[in-house]
This record gives sequence, C-alpha cells and structure tokens, in this order.
Amino acid sequence: MPEYRNELGLPTGFPVEDWMPCAHPPHESMTGDYCYVVPLDPELHAADIHQANILDKENRMWVYLAYGPFESEKDYRNWIDETCLEDDPQFYAIVDKNTGIAAGVASYLRIDPKNGAIEVGHINFAPPLQHSTAATEAMYLMMKRIFDELGYRRYEWKCDALNARSCRAAERLGFTYEGTFRQAMVYNGRNRDTAWYAITDREWPSIRATFQKWLDPDNFDETGKQRNKL
Repeated sequence: MPEYRNELGLPTGFPVEDWMPCAHPPHESMTGDYCYVVPLDPELHAADIHQANILDKENRMWVYLAYGPFESEKDYRNWIDETCLEDDPQFYAIVDKNTGIAAGVASYLRIDPKNGAIEVGHINFAPPLQHSTAATEAMYLMMKRIFDELGYRRYEWKCDALNARSCRAAERLGFTYEGTFRQAMVYNGRNRDTAWYAITDREWPSIRATFQKWLDPDNFDETGKQRNKL
C-alpha cells in the first residue's frame, strides 16, 4: 500500500474522498437462491430453530457461546424475547428455501455507521444448516447488504481463538486474520482470547465474485454436492 504524508511530511492514512456516514442496516429480509435471511421473530421461528438445535445431542454448538443450550422451546423463546429484538445486535433467522424451516441465526452487531464498520456475530447454525449451501449463501447475503447496498468499509468477524471451526469458517468466507486480543473476555467462567478477522471494501469485489462463482447452480451436481470449493 502506498505511503501518504501530510504537509509536515508525517505519514498518514490514505485519503477517503467525500466520506459520509453509512445508514443503519434496515431490519429487512434478504432472499437468495437457497435461503431466506429474515428478521428473527419468536412467533415464527423459535419452535423450528429450537427443534433443529436439539439435534445437536452433544451440545457442541454452544461451547463457545455465552448462552445456551436451552432445555425447552419456552427457554429459547424467552432468550429471544430478552436478547434478540433490539436494533443492535440485529438478529436474523436463516430459513432453508427448500424446506421453509428456520435452522439458525446470525446478527449484525457493534454497528458503527459513522466509521462504516460492522460485525457479524451470534452465528449459530443447527445441524440441518451446518455445511450447507444455504448457510454459505446467508453469509454472502449479509455481506452484500453491508457493502453493496449500504457502503460500509469494514465487516468484522470475532470468535474465541480456540474455536477452530469458527476460525476456519471465517477464512473460508474470505475474512483476513488480523490478530488475537488476549484475555479479552470472561464467559462461562473461563477466559476468552478473541481472534479478529475482517473484510474491507477494497477486498470485497474479489470476494463477491468468488461467492457468485461458487453459488452458481453449475457448481453443484445432481445431488447438490459442490464441484469446486469456495
């Protein structure tokens, strides 16, 4: 990256011409070929997501989250009512287009329109959604809204540095590892070192093209298996 200097000869960041704060993300649905990403509604989604969640018999999907597992649908619904209905975090349900059933959630959070930065988090996909085309497309749709529709400059992903699955997922989706914040949190009575990843608007066009190529129907065989990896 070229070096920029001010009139005193001191190095500075590169110019951001005509920068204006971004809009707050609208809490509106996103539609793809394989999934719907829709505002989380306890009336519509709590039962389906809870039923999908309990298919994880060992509760592996909750190890690196500060909440859950939920023993009953009522408990899960109460958590949604208490935690997931604000504008930041802004929660969405991930609905498989083939089945019409919600089987996961994700959110925008730490929304910073002034600086054009936003994080994706609270990603929790139940077994029916894990490793699916719908799950990957949901992440793409959320990126696309932030960069293409709203003009954000930075899209962040943070996770427990020991959460190998989340780290691999971030890298697969095009995020760049930026470092680890040691002893960043205490949750579930234990330490968390937080790994930081991000995509910038300068990187997005190439990442978008890769997603579009991967999501093309020709990339999947008659059984739905990918021909080429993302």
